[in-house]
Parts: sequence; structure tokens; C-alpha cells
Amino acid sequence: MRHSGIIFILLFTATTAFSSVEQVTIAKANKAYSAGSYTNAAELYQEVIAAGFVSPELYYNLGNAYFKMNDFARAILWYERSKRLDPGNEDVNFNLNVANTKISDKIEPLPEMFYKRWFNGLLLLFSVDAWAIMGVCLFIAGLGGFILYLASRILVLRKVGFWLALGLFFLSFFTFAFAWNGYRLTESTHEAIVFTPTITVKSSPNEKSTDLFVLHEGAKVKLLDNISGWYEIRIANGSVGWLPKEVLEKI
Repeated sequence: MRHSGIIFILLFTATTAFSSVEQVTIAKANKAYSAGSYTNAAELYQEVIAAGFVSPELYYNLGNAYFKMNDFARAILWYERSKRLDPGNEDVNFNLNVANTKISDKIEPLPEMFYKRWFNGLLLLFSVDAWAIMGVCLFIAGLGGFILYLASRILVLRKVGFWLALGLFFLSFFTFAFAWNGYRLTESTHEAIVFTPTITVKSSPNEKSTDLFVLHEGAKVKLLDNISGWYEIRIANGSVGWLPKEVLEKI
């Protein structure tokens, strides 16, 4: 598990993202974490989150606190929430993988086509915001090249400006496309974590329906539909069934 030095990142982030009150609370939480008071640290991080603040570092630190408390389901939940905001963060992905080895269910995902795996891997290198910022920067740089093409009277510089603008506009289009696809993926993918020691997945939204398979606390599921207090779910290996809403916590 990676945590050394990470808990103090929030002290930097707080200068722009949090109010002075939340900065004090975060500092207290970091101090409690360093002292091994993980329950207190988790409560303090939750206070900041309850105040409406969103931060991948904050979610990551809360996941670390729960991991230290051996509450692996909540650790996974907050690592997953952190990953949604910052999918390329190596520390988040590493700790999430470690936490997943601590739960009972080891679900083998269905194999993906190579091009889809390549595209998703590239998409998750950066957050949606990072892709969008890169797109804006490339577009502005492209405008600079276009201005050079229009303003220069030197043929060589006009050619450089033209091809530079063309290339940068082309790259900005792709980065905007990645930003849009990342946003769509985040908004359209509804997932949840199981929060009960053991639960039997049913064939329909009814306690008396056929038992299909069993899931344990910490398992991640995709939400497909919901009917009167039940969610239709799918797990990574493609199996589908129904679970009551109260045993799930949305990512």
C-alpha cells in the first residue's frame, strides 16, 4: 500500500480548493492519520466531504484511513471515487488493486477487444479536466500558428505557421474528443460497491426468485436498472442478476 507523503498533498491543494475552516480540519485529519488514529482521521475527512468539497486526494486519503482500519469495502468505495476524478493516478490504482486482493470475491473480467482496451487505457491516462485543459492549450497554440500564417510576409514563416496551426488544431480535436468520451464514460457508467458480508443475487427483483450466485462485501457491480427497491446488476464476468438497493453504495 502506498501512502508515504500522500496525506500531505491536501495541504497544497487546500490553498485553492478549500476554505480556511476545511484546511484546519484537513490538517487535523492528516495529523491523526500520522499518529495512527485512523478512525478520527476518517471522521475528519468525512466532515470536509460533508461540507460539499470534492477532491481526488481527499477521497484517496479517506480510502487509506479505511484501509488501515481493515474496512476494505469502504476503502474500495473511496478509492473508486478518487479514481473517477483522477483515473491516471498510479497511487490510487495501486492501492485499489491491493484493497481488491483483501476481499472474498475474485471476479475475472470478460476479455476486451484489443482496440477497446487500448482506447480505454489511453482515455484513462488523464482526468477529463486534464484532457480538456490540454485541448484548450493546443487550440490556443494553433491560433498562434494561424496568426503567424496570416501576419507574416516571409514565405517560410507562413508555411511553418500554416502547418503548425493545422497540426495543433488536429491534436486539440483529439484531446477534446478524449475529454468528451471520458465525461460520457464517467456520467453514463453507474457502479456500486456491495456493503453486506454475504448476499445472494436473485434472478428477478423478488426475494422468492431463483438464487443465481453469491457476492461478498467489497465487490463492485455495474447498475443496469432499478425497480421498486431493487437494482439489476452486472459483475465483471458478465453475470447479471438483482440485488436490493440497501446492500449497495453507489460510486
